[in-house]
Amino acid sequence: MLEIDRIVLHEIELALVEPFRISSGTSTRRRILLLHLYTAQGAEGWSECVAGEIPNYSPETIDTAWLALCEWIGPRVLGRRFAGPEEIQPVLDRDFRGHNMAKAAVEMGAWGLAAQEKGVALASLLGGTRRRIPVGISIGIQASPEALVEKARSCLAQGYQKVKMKIQPGADLPYVRAVREALGPDAPLMADANNAYTLDDLPSLEALDQLGLLMIEQPLAWDDLVRHATLQKRLKTPICLDESITSVDRAEDAITLQSGRIVNVKPGRVGGFRSRSPSTTSAPGTACRSGAAACWRAGSAGPTTSLSPPSPTSPSPATSRPAAATGSATSSIPSGPWMQGGGSTSPSTAPAWELRWTSSGSRDSRCGGRRWKRSRRSSS
Repeated sequence: MLEIDRIVLHEIELALVEPFRISSGTSTRRRILLLHLYTAQGAEGWSECVAGEIPNYSPETIDTAWLALCEWIGPRVLGRRFAGPEEIQPVLDRDFRGHNMAKAAVEMGAWGLAAQEKGVALASLLGGTRRRIPVGISIGIQASPEALVEKARSCLAQGYQKVKMKIQPGADLPYVRAVREALGPDAPLMADANNAYTLDDLPSLEALDQLGLLMIEQPLAWDDLVRHATLQKRLKTPICLDESITSVDRAEDAITLQSGRIVNVKPGRVGGFRSRSPSTTSAPGTACRSGAAACWRAGSAGPTTSLSPPSPTSPSPATSRPAAATGSATSSIPSGPWMQGGGSTSPSTAPAWELRWTSSGSRDSRCGGRRWKRSRRSSS
């Protein structure tokens, strides 16, 4: 039996060791929303909402997640008894559209609580079977092809099994070609466009197709499976879908349309580990496996909390490509190489919004963090 009776929301801010640039912008700092969850039985644990500060990757943001967690998600789970964490996601999805990242923050945190109460490793509870997994790394857009070559060379020397290079029009073909020529035909390279192209850019994408990449990730619009299918027919390199896959249904649609051959499964993006399937962990990954599409798991740039659920703790048989992380390939739970330790505020000292189930059986909230965050932002 799992009963969450208290959730404390903390916002912290972390500086990046170096700027991280993708096609939609450059980040130098990260606002991070952390959840501290408590059960009536005395277990406690942390989880993270992976939403970004602005809606350039997903329609969700850290601010919409605050609202969703306090107004709708918290009241649905607080004080309610669940037979196990697998029952939480259906409750959160009933007559409640969207807000997958906010939902996942509670759903995945509940799996950690359940593992504690059962006295087992989280990976085992999720059906993990491997002791170690291969890990790749993502490199932001660099100032020059030469700089990208040195970054990629260093990553391979550190033991990463896959190097993902962020690209955009004007910082694509010469950059990727330079890395391929410098590191050789067998280097495990891929490119990630984060929606930066349209079918008008077909000549550039066809040129990338000649460079022997493992995949080209999300070249076209985040919500467009049809044009991805058109593009995939023109390329021999597999297209990998990331932002496009927000549910099991979207994964199945992509397979039916042949919009790509690989799916990047991020549990935080699809609503959690169960994601509309009570019988399979990371259901979009299982859908891909049954549909003969490859998949791999990734995290977002952030603290260890954000990276532990997506891949290192859940080496499921459904995963068929090296996981992406922003950290050391020698660590079982990587932390970001561009993240500075501590940041400007630690979870234990950050003002918080607390949601709890009171002894009288009514839901209660105590606000501190929201007033603090608004005043801090208005003065900047």
